[in-house]
Amino acid sequence: MSKLTKKRKLALSKLTPNKVYTFIDASKVTKEISTTKFDSSVDVDIRLGVDPRKADQMVRGTVALPHGTGKTLKVLVLCTPDKEAEATEAGADYVGLDDYLKKIEAGWTDVDVIITMPAIMAKLGKLGRVLGPRGLMPNPKSGTVTLEVGKAVKEVKAGKIDFKVDKTGIIHASIGKVSFSADKLAENANELIQTIVKLKPSSSKGAYFKTIYMSSTMGPSVEIDKSTVAGI
Repeated sequence: MSKLTKKRKLALSKLTPNKVYTFIDASKVTKEISTTKFDSSVDVDIRLGVDPRKADQMVRGTVALPHGTGKTLKVLVLCTPDKEAEATEAGADYVGLDDYLKKIEAGWTDVDVIITMPAIMAKLGKLGRVLGPRGLMPNPKSGTVTLEVGKAVKEVKAGKIDFKVDKTGIIHASIGKVSFSADKLAENANELIQTIVKLKPSSSKGAYFKTIYMSSTMGPSVEIDKSTVAGI
């Protein structure tokens, strides 16, 4: 078993054992117990009462966080020439098609999000082995396969994120930075939760939300009191 560092011990000492928190209180505590020298990400982990092995219980969606993520994302738009100006004006970092397809095929993946058009998806199929493991493959459900490439770029830049339940039934999502105010973190977290509420599969039985935790990078997790969250 690894030995606890002084910083870790100090952070844990500020948590009350077995206590559960409201989003606003959890945000305050998460900020307080963050010990990294950099501006840590703040994440929310939600365990759902679904069986992701069943197609009708796969929870996946997108949400526009009201205060963004605090991250500067690099966006690549793979599009036809008539859409290049639209993508560039919207703030895309890289715009093009064939040249970037060749770069990706050679292993280049120095972007955070790839947006493309329905007609281009056939060309991306053979790049699944490169893009898939890195979570970069565009998907209509996440809004990254669309004819409105400019709108999609603006949404991503403004803080739109996509999420999906993993094979263990947990959704992991970044909802901001430690430098955010507690109010902004709480509002972002609540927006994510309310979006997941709307995506509850009709075939899911029993409790939909099992546990919710908030944590910062390398920091201890803080459990959220589900009874204080509207809609669940």
